[in-house]
Amino acid sequence: MSFVQIIDYRTDRQDEMESLFDEWAEVSEGKRTATHEMHTHDREDPSHYVDIVEFPSYEEAMRNSDLPETRRLAGRMEELCTDGPRFLNMDVSRDESL
Repeated sequence: MSFVQIIDYRTDRQDEMESLFDEWAEVSEGKRTATHEMHTHDREDPSHYVDIVEFPSYEEAMRNSDLPETRRLAGRMEELCTDGPRFLNMDVSRDESL
């Protein structure tokens, strides 16, 4: 069963956050288990962001979370956030193209 992690946060330092994500993607190449990521921005609240990261399974997501590169990312994200990040771990029970 596939798995998604939803990361909900607020920041007023989005440019730094984008650079951080780019850096993580580069240094985790060949190691990370994430297969797809959507970065979303709230139209009603300019400081609110939600990232949706897809993994093949919960176990692969936890393996990804244990990477030193991911741990550094999470620590730095906390520094850049005004609220959060809050992580939601979701098993995918239905997935359809509409």
